[in-house]
Amino acid sequence: MGAPALLTPTAARALIDRHGLAMRRRDGQNLLVDPNTVRRIVAAAGLRPDDVVLEVGPGLGSLTLALAPAVRRLVAVELDAGFVTVLGEVLAGLANVELHHADALDVDLAALVGGGPARLVANLPYGVATAVVVTAMATGAFTDAFVMVQREVGERWAAAPGTPAYGGVSVRLQTLAEVRVALAIPRRVFLPVPNVDSAMVRLVRRADAPDALRYARLSRLVELGFAARRKTLRNALAPLDGAAVAAALGATGTDPGERAERLGPGALLALADALGPALDPSSTGR
Repeated sequence: MGAPALLTPTAARALIDRHGLAMRRRDGQNLLVDPNTVRRIVAAAGLRPDDVVLEVGPGLGSLTLALAPAVRRLVAVELDAGFVTVLGEVLAGLANVELHHADALDVDLAALVGGGPARLVANLPYGVATAVVVTAMATGAFTDAFVMVQREVGERWAAAPGTPAYGGVSVRLQTLAEVRVALAIPRRVFLPVPNVDSAMVRLVRRADAPDALRYARLSRLVELGFAARRKTLRNALAPLDGAAVAAALGATGTDPGERAERLGPGALLALADALGPALDPSSTGR
């Protein structure tokens, strides 16, 4: 497949003006319009000709145009109706691209990519980036993700236990995947220029990622443990059955006076497993 011409800032502005589009900063609509950065991202993604790739939030199609020639099938999901209209024009002739006008958080992402294995590569809308990645990685249909987010968000995703950036989202994502910040992306390559720098984050799904039930229990534990960061586990888990908490702490060798923010994802998953049904919504508590 021949490589189509990539969007330049001038071409992007022309499309915006011709279609009467308005960029909504509050929705994270900062469009990547630098061809060199797009090429850099696609090269770093490590794509293979037989890959099936999901792109969420393609915008005007800048990244889409570079991804399409590198893969067998590209599924693009865009919520904004104005962008969908533009994409119909920009992506015309790319037979391996499927465009869906939908909210990525309201559709079955695994079904869109045929159940997998698939990969997620995207410049994610900032407001939904974490939710999209957690949802995709939790399905088991995606082997990895290479996504652009605000730099501080990416640093939180990859943060180590005991550091200021480490929190509930760090645990939830690192339980599902190996996470690292891979590339720095300067703000000047976007239209409009945002107030923050961005980063490409690599997530590789763990072979031992928990199933849906174990993950739901971990999420409940994280919710309790990180609601007040300075609380000890003894106090943070007070809403649960006291006997179950004492037994789980003892079985995992966890100090009741420790704080959740100092425990790694593996230790927290082990504690969630030990608590088991005590973390289920039907649990009556103490």
